Amino acid sequence: MKFENCQRSREVGFISSHPNFSVRPDGTVYTQQEVANLSEPVQFMVTARGLHDPHIWETTVKLALVGHLHSLPLTKMGIEEMLSRVWDSQPKVIRFSRRHQRGSSANGLRRQKRDWVIPPINVPENSRGPFPHMLVRIRSDQDKDPGIRYSITGAGADQPPSGIYNIDPISGNMFVTQPLDREERASYHLRAHAVDMNGNQVENPIDLYIYVIDMNDNRPEFQNQVYNGSVAEGSKPGSSVMQVTASDSDDSTTANGMVRYRILSQTPHSPIPNMFTINSETGDIVTVAAGLDREKVSQYTLIVQATDMEGNLNFGLSNTATALISITDINDNPPEFTVRTFSGEVPENKVNVVVANLTVVDRDQPHSPNWNAVYRIVNGDPSGHFTIRTNPITNEGMLTVIKPVDFEMNRAFMLTVVVSNQAHLASGIQSSLQSTAGVTISVQDVNEPPVFPVNPKIIRFEEGVPAGTTLTVFAAQDPDHFIHQIVRYAKLSDPANWLRINRTNGQITTMALLDRESMYVRNNMYEATFLAYDNGSPQASGTGTLQIYLIDVNDNAPVLVPREAQVCERTRPNSRINITASDADTDPNVGPFVFELPSFPPSVRRNWTISRLSGDYAQLKLRISYLEAGMYEIPIIVSDSGNPPLSNRSVIRVKVCPCDHNGDCSATGAVAAAGLGTGAIIAILICIIILLSMVLLFVVWMKRREKERQAKPLLIDPEDDVRDNILKYDEEGGGEEDQDYDLSQLQQPESLDHIINKTTGVRRVDERPVIAESQYPVRPSVPHPGDIGDFINDGLRAADNDPTAPPYDSLLVFDYEGSGSTAGSVSSLNSTSSGDQDYDYLNDWGPRFKKLADLYGGGDDD
Repeated sequence: MKFENCQRSREVGFISSHPNFSVRPDGTVYTQQEVANLSEPVQFMVTARGLHDPHIWETTVKLALVGHLHSLPLTKMGIEEMLSRVWDSQPKVIRFSRRHQRGSSANGLRRQKRDWVIPPINVPENSRGPFPHMLVRIRSDQDKDPGIRYSITGAGADQPPSGIYNIDPISGNMFVTQPLDREERASYHLRAHAVDMNGNQVENPIDLYIYVIDMNDNRPEFQNQVYNGSVAEGSKPGSSVMQVTASDSDDSTTANGMVRYRILSQTPHSPIPNMFTINSETGDIVTVAAGLDREKVSQYTLIVQATDMEGNLNFGLSNTATALISITDINDNPPEFTVRTFSGEVPENKVNVVVANLTVVDRDQPHSPNWNAVYRIVNGDPSGHFTIRTNPITNEGMLTVIKPVDFEMNRAFMLTVVVSNQAHLASGIQSSLQSTAGVTISVQDVNEPPVFPVNPKIIRFEEGVPAGTTLTVFAAQDPDHFIHQIVRYAKLSDPANWLRINRTNGQITTMALLDRESMYVRNNMYEATFLAYDNGSPQASGTGTLQIYLIDVNDNAPVLVPREAQVCERTRPNSRINITASDADTDPNVGPFVFELPSFPPSVRRNWTISRLSGDYAQLKLRISYLEAGMYEIPIIVSDSGNPPLSNRSVIRVKVCPCDHNGDCSATGAVAAAGLGTGAIIAILICIIILLSMVLLFVVWMKRREKERQAKPLLIDPEDDVRDNILKYDEEGGGEEDQDYDLSQLQQPESLDHIINKTTGVRRVDERPVIAESQYPVRPSVPHPGDIGDFINDGLRAADNDPTAPPYDSLLVFDYEGSGSTAGSVSSLNSTSSGDQDYDYLNDWGPRFKKLADLYGGGDDD
């Protein structure tokens, strides 16, 4: 059998779905192996695909085999014939269902005659036409009537997407108008109608199902262009790494949508080019060989290809993606020291000092638990002077002193150090001999300060020891045994300045009396600090604290408490005063206290008595039934229990006062108790009453006077009252050059002719007019008080309108001396003139001219 190229010559390839038959490029079908007689025909599918376009044609081949065949050509078929088989496989004519019905003989029921089942219409996608292309013809049994019209409805016809299918209304030929795309729509459901010229339905509508036949026109598409996966180094073959996935928009039930995977390349090719494989159907990538080592290759890059047509490279469409496989680290490399022995040195008595840096090498992934180093000192440091901290950046071990070392005790240390990782080594990996190293540490001697063996040092002494008493020797020791040095002492802190120290041997003596009751003593303890220093280079010094516990002696007499109190003048059950004493000393030099009244003056024991309550308390109360109110000073002798005891005569001021029924002092009684008699109290009250009466009378008088002043009318106009106005004096006006009037009027006239002969109405501003004087109102001899204001106002108006009353004009200018002078120059006066001039008259002008008289009236005295 052979498929021949006919018409549109194109390069094509053929695929057979049967394993025993193949199709060569020239279209000849051959058997792959010897085929025996078959009881049934062999049926398989042959696919033809253009090598330079995505179109595919399929056809089904049936072969009846007789005898044995081996590599024999069977038959041939052209490509256009295959395509035409698809088109031609559709029904040519589709008729409407019959309406003829058969009747029943008995009950008159009718049974519809069974119709033909209308097969679906298959249309290949991406067809090149020509368009419109006829699919089927719709016919009615009544098509003899020329008035029948055909139509189709549904999606693709009169509904979106409309216009894909149409029908000739007269002939009933149904057409497809454009190429179809199965990925956009895989099927269509239409209904065909037949009506007469009046629009009446002549046939029942029939359903038409159109299926779009898939072509391999879509490449597989990967979900991601780059996939990332990982696998641990040292993994065994078959270990899962990752999965890649591609999808094809073509029909997945046909070879067009069946995707297969394969690996095109691997980079790098170490240790072999094919370290991985991929499942062709699922896309799972797994390892196929051992030897993954992150320290050699940390990442692989795979180019993966996905091909449809079940992976056929000749006819399938392909696409590629990249798979990045990271090799994850495992702890398969133990850390190793770079050298076997390290060394360092440290000054004695220094802490937190890095002695040496221990360097290691680890080929695992940096800054991971497989790389981070952990150091341990396994030998050579029993006292725990050292520790090793890991530098998080360099992974070095920092050997650090955490406990001071003493050169006099240990001059050197030999340490054994082991290094490991935070994570355990992988299975089967052994520790390296280079994970252990030795460290030699030399201790440097330094000048150490003197040390007080007992610090602080506590001694006990009684207070009151005299000055110059030796208390103790507070000596220090120099820890530098291999160097002979001299230690000297000094006082560093002595709050009360009681002590001195011998600078050579550290002997402590007193400079003053030690007092336990001093403010510098806390809880019987006095504390001083001393300094010890050597003569080394550099000089070193140490401090020591001396604590002196002062034992109390009875050197403070007790003091009575309280110092003031009050009682009722008449004896009452609760009229008592509780007294006690305070003592600066401590046990046994304090209570119990002894309270007693002195025998002098006798009135004390006659009026008062003391009864003991307890060791520290007693009660003072009246011995008599009544005592006059007042202040009383009662002496009381208080003694402590020291050995020997100390006594103190104290005075308590007691206020005796009358009390109310509750036993509290009344206000009158409190005043009386203050020392004032009844007469004095009455006199004070009378004075207070008189003072208040005078204040009240003064206030009443002031208010009355204010009312009279407000009711009496003013004698002058309030506007002319100068009491509340601002008065301005010494205002002389501007200079003569600023005035625009005749200033010659102010000059002294030489005669009066111009005044006598002047024109009427023209006068000087400073002379009195020669006219009749105005008439002023006459005040009545006994004016009525109400007419005084009117009288004053009338007089004021008359004075304002009187031209003869000064001032004669409101414009007055002062201090103008004129433009010239009839007198000679003052410069003619010369004190050095030789002429005789008598100045004795200056002595008669008074003390103001005495100075001039002395200057010029001396005469012959010069």
